[in-house]
Amino acid sequence: MDSLSTPHNIQISEVTCDSFRVAWEMAPEDAAKVTHYFIDLSRKEGGDSNRFKHRDVPTKLVAKAVPLPMAVRGHWFLSPRTEYCVAVQTAIRLPEAGDYQVSDWSQAVEFCTGDYAMEHLQQLLEKAQGVSGRMLRFSMFYRNQHPEYFHYVRTACGGLMPPALKDNSGSHGSPINGTLQGIFLSCNTEFDTGLPPNDSPYGPLRFQIPAGYLLNPTTCLYFADFYCMYTAYHYVILVLAPAGSEGDNFCRSRLPQLDLSANPFLTYSPPQREGEEPVFCHAHDVILEVFFTEPLHLEQGTLVEISGHHQLMSQSTANAKKDPSCKICNISVGR
Repeated sequence: MDSLSTPHNIQISEVTCDSFRVAWEMAPEDAAKVTHYFIDLSRKEGGDSNRFKHRDVPTKLVAKAVPLPMAVRGHWFLSPRTEYCVAVQTAIRLPEAGDYQVSDWSQAVEFCTGDYAMEHLQQLLEKAQGVSGRMLRFSMFYRNQHPEYFHYVRTACGGLMPPALKDNSGSHGSPINGTLQGIFLSCNTEFDTGLPPNDSPYGPLRFQIPAGYLLNPTTCLYFADFYCMYTAYHYVILVLAPAGSEGDNFCRSRLPQLDLSANPFLTYSPPQREGEEPVFCHAHDVILEVFFTEPLHLEQGTLVEISGHHQLMSQSTANAKKDPSCKICNISVGR
């Protein structure tokens, strides 16, 4: 029997966070007789792209020959934003003993999976809604930092806190990781006092700004992530962006938008009568991280020193990795 040609010109297309399509070229005479495809997938590892990290775990997919490009979805637990290598082999199933005549393996090609799509974020949102708990009133957003940070803001930035690129903490597939700039703020309060906690892993100085400066009818609110760090408590990341701003335009096509007055995490209720103040509420059973996409001037708020312990680094979420085994905050498409 004539040997099969080696597949070449491998092409990867329509890549999502958990699927892709693959096509290749082979000799025309092979196309009519090939019955199966073997596809070998691995995470990119170091300099040798075709070495497999877990050799005891099957990495090969055997599929009946179909018109190319072939969709690969659900065969592996692909992770978002992860570099993979893929190689292909064609085969003819032989009638005797169920064996195969196979081609040589193609050269491996590399590709990177994408972010969570809107449908995946909607799944995360629904999971977060289930554990958000009751709503508590609050009156201010705040940001804890060390004195050196605020000294830098005053001396090098003219008192303006600059937005910074979102780190890779939380879900690996969140579209804002490494792409959106903003300032992290908190609004969580203690159940018994209604005030922000005195402890912080980020520093002993707290910038406080009235909630209405940032949460009002001129701002848009988006859900960006839901995760935990091998702990019992969970975090929800929300994005606050002034309507029509660059941050708002970025989020509008990538993140689920929340109704300011009717969502389970962070709400603004307008005054009902003349002379009344708006009411602001936050979810009690999750820790909210609010990512505001614009600069903030220190003169818009006040700086206060907090009296609690400030070495709670286990609570810091800087570049924190999500617990991939948690059934509460994970969805099936990856971590």
